Amino acid sequence: MITIERYNDNFLTEWEEIVHSSNNGTLFHTRKFLSYHSKDKFIDHSLIFYKNNKPLSVFPAVEKTESHKKILVSHPGASMGSFVTPADLSFSDSLQLVDQLNLYLKKQKFSRAKITLPPIIYNQRKTNYIDYSLLRSGYKYVKREVSSILFLEDSIEKNVNKFKPSHRQALRKAQRSGLVVNNSDDFNSFYSILKKNLNNRHNVKPTHSIDELLKLKKLFPKNILLHAAFLNNKMIGGIINFVANKNVILAFYISHDENYQEHRPINLLFYEILKDAIKNNFKVFDFGIFTVNEEPNMGLAKFKENFGSSGIFRDTVILDF
Repeated sequence: MITIERYNDNFLTEWEEIVHSSNNGTLFHTRKFLSYHSKDKFIDHSLIFYKNNKPLSVFPAVEKTESHKKILVSHPGASMGSFVTPADLSFSDSLQLVDQLNLYLKKQKFSRAKITLPPIIYNQRKTNYIDYSLLRSGYKYVKREVSSILFLEDSIEKNVNKFKPSHRQALRKAQRSGLVVNNSDDFNSFYSILKKNLNNRHNVKPTHSIDELLKLKKLFPKNILLHAAFLNNKMIGGIINFVANKNVILAFYISHDENYQEHRPINLLFYEILKDAIKNNFKVFDFGIFTVNEEPNMGLAKFKENFGSSGIFRDTVILDF
């Protein structure tokens, strides 16, 4: 028998233990990450599922009102949500998890559920049980973004062999230009580069404020990493990566000073990041999505493909009650 409890702070330790021992949990599913937002920003309606009184799964979510209707959505403060489950989750339990979720939402007078699933690469043991169970119970795809992912080999040389010739040439140019890549804690300098680029190119601001980024870095010093490229001790580019779980690293912010484009800092940055990832036994590098509301950025797609990446769905499903 599967039962449900709405999350409160009394469940904190239990929640974190489930995520850290799970098949598909990520940094984004932890309460530590979700709680960096101010409590008045969202109405948290996360759930814990129990089987025979033992914790089975957690489900981060918030309650929202849209068009005067009460809906449950995957936590907007995270890149992905859905059920966090154990590696040995059975098919039967998958079906029951979704059935019990739907019954709960109906009893709580929700009109809709909108769930963003982690791509399958975030699973330790690959499984589509939850996807199937959601679709079987009537959920439909409402958005299918495409993320560029690169499977990591056992040596950086093998991954460089996947690069297109143009990217190998750009890498060699960067290596000859005197650039130095280091881990850095100078988030302020990088943020200035990022903010200027996003404003000039897209007239938008970064997802996080600098204060939020610094707070996240303090909360997750080993999971949120800035690799920066320097020319004559001046930062000219950087990439902020989120270590999502023990298998996957996600590139979250990528930016460089366009006055130094000819030095190809991003190519050298990714080379050094991939080398570190292989050294630390990560399996996949996620370059992030190149679609926004399913509209592709063709230049971004090609740039990431030139590192040898391929595409995988980051799905959002919906069900009206």
